[in-house]
Amino acid sequence: MTATTKIGIGTSLSRVDGAEKVTGKAKYAAEYNVPGLLYGVTVSARIAKGRITHLEENAARAVPGVVDIVSHLNRPKQAWLDHSWKDELGIPGEPFKAFHDDRILFAGQPIAVVIAETFEAARFAASLVEVAYEEEPHNIDFTASLAEKFTPSYFKRRNTYHPPKKRGDPDTAFANATLKLEAEYHLATEHHNPMEMHASTVEWHGDGSITVYDKIQGSQGDQAYLASAFGLGKKNVRVVNAYVGGGFGSGLRPQWQVQVAVMAAIHLERSVRVVMTRAQMFTHVHRPECTYSIRLGAEHTGKLSAMINDATTSTSRFENNMEDIVVWGMMNYDCPNASGEYTIAPRDTYTSADMRAPGAATGMTLFEIAIDEMAYKAKVDPLEFRLINYSEVDSMNETPFTSKALREAYREGAERFGWEKRSPQPRSMREGRELIGWGVATGMWDAQFSKTAARAVLTADGRLEVASATSDIGTGTYTVMTLVAADTLGLAPEQITARLGDSDLPTAPVEGGSWAAASTGAAVQLACQSVAKRLLKAAEKMEDKPLHGAKSIDDLVFADGAMALKSDPSRRVAITEVMTAAGLDRIEVEETASPGIGGMISMAQKSRNTHSAIFCEVRVDEELNQVRVTRVVSAVAAGRIINPKTARSQILGGVVMGIGMALHEETFADKALGRWMNHNYAEYHVPAHADIEDIDVIFVDEPDPEVTPLGVKGLGEIGIVGTAAAVANAIYHATGKRVRQLPVTIDKLLPP
Repeated sequence: MTATTKIGIGTSLSRVDGAEKVTGKAKYAAEYNVPGLLYGVTVSARIAKGRITHLEENAARAVPGVVDIVSHLNRPKQAWLDHSWKDELGIPGEPFKAFHDDRILFAGQPIAVVIAETFEAARFAASLVEVAYEEEPHNIDFTASLAEKFTPSYFKRRNTYHPPKKRGDPDTAFANATLKLEAEYHLATEHHNPMEMHASTVEWHGDGSITVYDKIQGSQGDQAYLASAFGLGKKNVRVVNAYVGGGFGSGLRPQWQVQVAVMAAIHLERSVRVVMTRAQMFTHVHRPECTYSIRLGAEHTGKLSAMINDATTSTSRFENNMEDIVVWGMMNYDCPNASGEYTIAPRDTYTSADMRAPGAATGMTLFEIAIDEMAYKAKVDPLEFRLINYSEVDSMNETPFTSKALREAYREGAERFGWEKRSPQPRSMREGRELIGWGVATGMWDAQFSKTAARAVLTADGRLEVASATSDIGTGTYTVMTLVAADTLGLAPEQITARLGDSDLPTAPVEGGSWAAASTGAAVQLACQSVAKRLLKAAEKMEDKPLHGAKSIDDLVFADGAMALKSDPSRRVAITEVMTAAGLDRIEVEETASPGIGGMISMAQKSRNTHSAIFCEVRVDEELNQVRVTRVVSAVAAGRIINPKTARSQILGGVVMGIGMALHEETFADKALGRWMNHNYAEYHVPAHADIEDIDVIFVDEPDPEVTPLGVKGLGEIGIVGTAAAVANAIYHATGKRVRQLPVTIDKLLPP
């Protein structure tokens, strides 16, 4: 390896944890072998609202192997006040507390757990527990819940929600507009369906402390939550989540299975495991249902003159979940008159929650369908319409962007897709009995950064360990940490070990919002730079002074396990030689990366966002109304790309989820029973291999030294934002039928 070919940031590197995953060595929450482990299976409420009047447990307790049954009648002591149950991303309202009392808040609520020596005994015994209820009227119907919609007076307490800012006089501008669009759009409820179900293995130690192997996206937030809720103290709780089999936001907050498992462990002073069933995965978090009323006004040229947005999303009755729904179009498009209203509607379900690109995947997607409608109304090419209304600044906040290469994304995406060959008239492109449609949409997401710490340990044999409590939810954080370390110290990836997913490691926030690569990467870089500085000091003391003249590490090149002068690369010394000469067995440092370091610009000064242009081709069988997505080109402007290989993977996954949002995913409510009906993989449809054809990913060159220390913007979310709109817009171009409700299922394309 030479300095010009060293592996580092920008290298396409296979996942460093890939071998462990494919060989089964990687352990997930339900796979840790703990001595003396007991198994817990929960009993779920059969009603949606009311109270428990009686639990009949005798038959269950008689099953051989059953150790105990825990419910609100005999649970161990836990915190009573709501603030003790607030997790790292807690929202206004009353957090759910399993077994807290006899109240039933939603169908499927855990009301008891049977603990046994074997899983089979626990499962059978749980089926024998009989429960009597006093039932109360419930509502799970979103349309009915709109009668109760409201805006919480304390919404500012949640910093992930940003109230829309009105500009101009949108009502007058709309009334006077030459062209007008007024329509209502809808997104169905979607449930998180990661392959790994939520599970917790609680290892009980003799001194009363516990180690929790949990399906969670943030180990330290989980640790603080459990310590507070159960009065254990943080020093007595360790949380490990070294591997997470998909999160998509479902693990941002601790879910009820960890409450139940910890309660059982404390009650019995034994190790206990609780795993949700696939059906139980539908009893907790989900993307909120949304109705979005949009009014757009424009001149005959297609220039927007007014936008008026009004959206409502669903939440539970006990917590107020709010998302950024109406702000995306207000930020992205140049329109002098704009306003947005946002409310939430309560219903008797578990609290809705963040799901990949929360707010934007809903709001930007539905708004982009409206933009497409207005383009056709103006008789302007949909791509040209977006360029006519392009804004170089964040129009809502009136701040410049650190960078915005969306024009380039439009241009490169259109060229790769062949957009210039598009026939503008709907139903004008056909092959055999299939109608062909081409659609375009815009994506936009935040480029966030969170305070994160990392430790670097270099040993005399030239091996490096970098560690942080951050998580890898399938996004490739292990590999990002490895590449950043390799880039900074010039070591081969094989010499580097990345550790994460343990609350004992240096402080890191929950992984979500696409901030992990930027934040953890910056912390690892800082730690490795500190190691480099110590190496330089040690090299200055060597007799032959091989690096004489270097005043700082900026004067050095680190490559091939060695340090060399930039001004004279022939003057170099191996890192191991420096360590040996200085008598160092190890160099250990810990550094913290905080917002504002390395030339970062604050959000008050400039807006930090990723952007994308999505081009889609669909084919619609005119006889069957079956839709196939045959081509997608996603051109992404997301700053510096650390690992093009895993970065492409992230966008592919986002696009697939976007196709699912457009054509497949919808959770149906049984209004009478107050339950989700299609609570399994057979009936809750997600895209299968046969549904996915050609997806092309382009990363637009977008240098941005102001957004984050590494110039990284994050990729976890931007791949999904706008994708469903591109599909829906392509369906309109193919069929001439505008569908404003997602998903676009066959019945919605049938003739009236």
